[in-house]
Amino acid sequence: MKLQKTYFEKVVPLLKKELSEDNINALPRLEKIIVNVGIGSMHTKQGIKDFSGIEKNIAAMTGQRPVTIQARKSVSNFKLREGTPNGMKVTLRGERMYDFLSKLINIALPRVRDFRGVTIKSFDPKGNYSMGMKENIVFPEIKLEEDGKQFGLEITIVIKNSDPEKSALLLRHFRFPFKEKPLN
Repeated sequence: MKLQKTYFEKVVPLLKKELSEDNINALPRLEKIIVNVGIGSMHTKQGIKDFSGIEKNIAAMTGQRPVTIQARKSVSNFKLREGTPNGMKVTLRGERMYDFLSKLINIALPRVRDFRGVTIKSFDPKGNYSMGMKENIVFPEIKLEEDGKQFGLEITIVIKNSDPEKSALLLRHFRFPFKEKPLN
């Protein structure tokens, strides 16, 4: 069953009951998912000028072509010049957002080496969840033999009408793999 359909048919009634809220517009819901890849270090350290392979991999992972982010200011300590490519990002909304979240929860995260769950401490005060992944090869669309470039990515799940507790409740209903107990 698609995650979007699951949200409206199963999660919304559960959230209404648990949060004792009658208005479905006041319930927490996914607004967008932002996938960000920093390429500035690849540009300076490895001397890579062509990022089409990285762009192709991001497009395969998300189903949407990324936007190249350019440096706004020159910073000599980072060997960064104004206008040089600094990152790529994709903002997912609607059906693509739910499809990507489903792929992340059910396929990509379980493929992470020594995976024991994601931390629950990564919520900001507004209830948005951010996480980083060190490898892009956990996504099934990525073929390391073809391109050979590994990169990390940052994923931000923006949740509307929420705070950290409500957001955690929503993501738990989506079966997001949080750690049960934090390790000391």
